[in-house]
Amino acid sequence: MATGDLTVNRVGLGAMRLPQQGAAFDPKARPRDRAQAIEVLRTAVELGVNHIDTAAFYFSATRSANELINTALAPYPRDLVIVTKVGPGRTPQGEWLPFATPGGLRGQVEENLRQLGLDRLDVVNLRVGGLDDLTPHFEQLAELRREGLIRHLGLSNVKPHHLDQAQRVAEVVCVQNSYGLGHHPEQDDFLGVCGERGIAYVPFFALTGAAKEAGGQREDDDVAEVARAHDASPAQVRLAWTLARGEHVLVIPGTGDPGHLRQNVEAGELRLTPEELTRLDALHLTGS
Repeated sequence: MATGDLTVNRVGLGAMRLPQQGAAFDPKARPRDRAQAIEVLRTAVELGVNHIDTAAFYFSATRSANELINTALAPYPRDLVIVTKVGPGRTPQGEWLPFATPGGLRGQVEENLRQLGLDRLDVVNLRVGGLDDLTPHFEQLAELRREGLIRHLGLSNVKPHHLDQAQRVAEVVCVQNSYGLGHHPEQDDFLGVCGERGIAYVPFFALTGAAKEAGGQREDDDVAEVARAHDASPAQVRLAWTLARGEHVLVIPGTGDPGHLRQNVEAGELRLTPEELTRLDALHLTGS
């Protein structure tokens, strides 16, 4: 799948879970074993993953996703695309800071460059918080791209009108939103818009949805039955369904477990039947 002039495999790796075990951004979560996190990153590349999603604000008390990526993979493979995001920020203690001003984005971009050991970032997503108009922020990122600090620009956690605003400023190569089977079905139309415009749509929480991500929801019987038919896991079925939504759809499941990593990558080869897709589509629309 092309992201701008970059080509990536459709199953990538989200780095959010690498610094800690348990829920992301939980100040009480235990730091993940460093050696295990590095193993996951190196195994991912060995398995053909060439798209890693990260951010400078992905860190625990003693671990930083960007630093782990740098340690594990630098000097980076030529085909590896590292996508980061800016906008939010956290104190060293893990508390969230006010959303960055347009001028503050330069410091965040430079922080990602420093942590990753790069001279230019492949893709930078503006992760929109409560902004209604992202134009000033995206104009600043477009300026940093002209300066050569960024190769491509994308968006994260946005609504359709944000994409329109951004495209009036500069090319957008990807949209990264919370989406999956039964999770935000209202995103279906937006996913289609991205496909029509040649923009990669990159769901996060594609594995489970936000409720299951927090451990508060059991697996649906329909998903479990389809999984048994393929001798696959429910998580693999959810990833396969998401990829079936369109050739422009990528997934970035996050894990710190080498076994789960392999299962996630293998899900890229899982092909659901038309009947199974129809059954899961109906489930999706109920929000299950």
